[in-house]
Formats: sequence, C-alpha cells, structure tokens
Amino acid sequence: MTRIVAGESAVPKRKRAIEAALAVGLVLLIVVGAVVASTVSRNTEAQAVEPTPAADLKLGYFGNVTHAPALVGIKEGFLAEALGSTALSTETFNAGPAAIEALNAGAIDAAYIGPNPAINSFVKSQGESVKIVAGAAAGGAQLVVKPEINSAADLKGNTLASPQLGGTQDVALRSWLSDQGYKTNVDGSGDVAINPTENAQTLKLFQDGKLDGAWLPEPWASRLVLQAGAKVLVDEKDLWDGTGTGKPGEFPTTVLIVNQKFAAEHPDTVKALLAGHAKSVAWLNEAPAGQKASVINSALQESAGAALADDVLARSLANITFTLDPLAGSYPRLLQDGVEAGTTKQAELNGLFDLRALNSVLAENGGGTEPIPAAGLGEN
Repeated sequence: MTRIVAGESAVPKRKRAIEAALAVGLVLLIVVGAVVASTVSRNTEAQAVEPTPAADLKLGYFGNVTHAPALVGIKEGFLAEALGSTALSTETFNAGPAAIEALNAGAIDAAYIGPNPAINSFVKSQGESVKIVAGAAAGGAQLVVKPEINSAADLKGNTLASPQLGGTQDVALRSWLSDQGYKTNVDGSGDVAINPTENAQTLKLFQDGKLDGAWLPEPWASRLVLQAGAKVLVDEKDLWDGTGTGKPGEFPTTVLIVNQKFAAEHPDTVKALLAGHAKSVAWLNEAPAGQKASVINSALQESAGAALADDVLARSLANITFTLDPLAGSYPRLLQDGVEAGTTKQAELNGLFDLRALNSVLAENGGGTEPIPAAGLGEN
C-alpha cells in the first residue's frame, strides 16, 4: 500500500524516485565513460609515441668537398635507396650555425655539419637538441694567407675570414690565434680582426685585396691557393697529435647529426639513413679517382652552382679522409677551444653521441671491426 498524506499525491514521489534512479544511472554512465575514455586515451598515446618510419626526411648539407658523403649519397642515390618509402628532400647551407638553426626550428631533420656547431647546439639545449650519429670527413681545413705573410708574427692588425661565427673553422682560427698570443673578439675587434664571411665572397674579397687570409674548409682553401695566389700558413692536421683518438693528423671536419625528437620517433629511418651514408663513404674510399671526381663535380654543379677545376678538386680530395668515425675523443678539446674562443660555454658533453645504429649497420654488413667508439660521451 502507498500512504497518501493530505495535500500530496503519489505521482510526485514516483517521479522523484525515477529522477533519482536516472541521476544514479547517469553518474554510472559518466564514470564508465571516463574509464573508457581514459583507456582509449592511453592506447592512443601509446600508439602516438610508438616509433614508426618517417614519411619524409629533410637533410641539410654544404656544397663543400668536405661534405662529399652527402654529395655522393644524393647524386648516386645511396641515401634515397636506403630510405625506401621515406621521401628524401635536401637543403644546402654555407656554414654550421645556419644549419643548426634550421634543424632546431624543424625545417630539417638531419644534417652534415662541422663538430663545433653540433657542440654549441647540444650545450645550449642542455643536451636536448641533437645527437651525433656518425662521422663523415676528417681533415681538409687550412689557414691560407697573402704571400708576404710568413709567420704568425706578421698577422697583427690584419683581417682574416672564417665561414661563420661559431663554425668549426671559426673556432679553430680563434683558438690558434690565442695560442700565438693574439686576442680576438666575437665582434671582430682585437689584435687580429676576424670577419665571418660566406666562402664564395671570401674568395672574391681576397682576390680584391680586402682580406689578408682565411681559415677555410675544402675546396675553398685550395681555391684561394690555386686561383688567388694564397699560400698555406697553417695546415690544421699538423695541430692534432692523436690525443684522445689515436689517429695523428686526423680531426673531425664533418659529422652527421639528427634531431633528437626525430630520432626517437623514427629510429628505423635514422638507421636507414646511416646505411645509405655508410655506402656513400665506402664508395668514396673505393671508387677510381676519375669516377670520384666526376660524380663530386656533377653534384657540386647541382648543389653549389659550379663545378671545380680539376687541380682544385684533386688538391681538396688529397687533404680529406672520409670516415664513419666521428673521432669522439677529440671533442673535449673542441669544446675547450670553443670556450676559449668565446663562442660556447663550458659544459658536459656526455650524451652527445649515439653510435648504436651506425655500429648495428656495420655489424649487419659484416664490418668485422670493433664498434666505433663514443669515447665515453654517449652510446655505441
């Protein structure tokens, strides 16, 4: 029986009971929905971070002979073939700092670059920006000057050039001048003025008598010597005794770096890039001289707008060693040189290298050698 109180009907009570039941049901639905949504969200997040091959890879490099692994890898199709379904696009740069800016902005995913800009990026980002994944070239940098300059003592008050402030040759020049007792400043002032200048412009300025010399990578050092009458005052290979690397005369000029976020999301793509890179370096070390010169010159024509004279290219190649070893043991000195030059800050370099994919590629290809070392500055 339902008890009815005066002035109240049974219908409202039944209505309130139904409303209460609906409210409870609605709460249950919300709870269940939240659980389902949370599960879906977790699954979606797991899928989002799961490594996958990249749809495309944007690669930066310079139109220099020191970047021949890139030139040959692109021209001969080694990189595109290794990347498979991942589309390869490329962009050329004059010097490392500009390439680093593009990489950190996401405009490129990987780059052939000098070691000092890679160090600077790693230090400024507190180890979050890039990883060095392979070596590419060693050697091939010289200080070339006017014929009347015979020693370091003759440089006071002169004006020298480097490709770009904070670049590898810029740091090498400032470090060497400091060892000679000269003071230089990043604003161009000091005992010797240093004007960071695009390489092609350096050649023209030197020919016009507006520069006294420059510390340059190949082929630009050879171009100033053979086409503008410069002479070599310092061959950088003479400054490296093999400490930390066991390879006297070798110093890193070009390495291959990748954006850390890209590498984490697409490790298979990075490994594929390294497979193509390794094939390119092997080709450079095995191809007949004539074929090598022909391919490099054709690639330079496409990327830099002009081929090199035969004597310039031959001299350039004679000064360079193409190697997959990034010579990691030299990096403490490179960092210290940058600190003393005022272009970087003192920092730890642990984690700068990740050579695991490279050594995996070499092992799979029957390399038969010890893994390339990271010298305690990363993984190998």
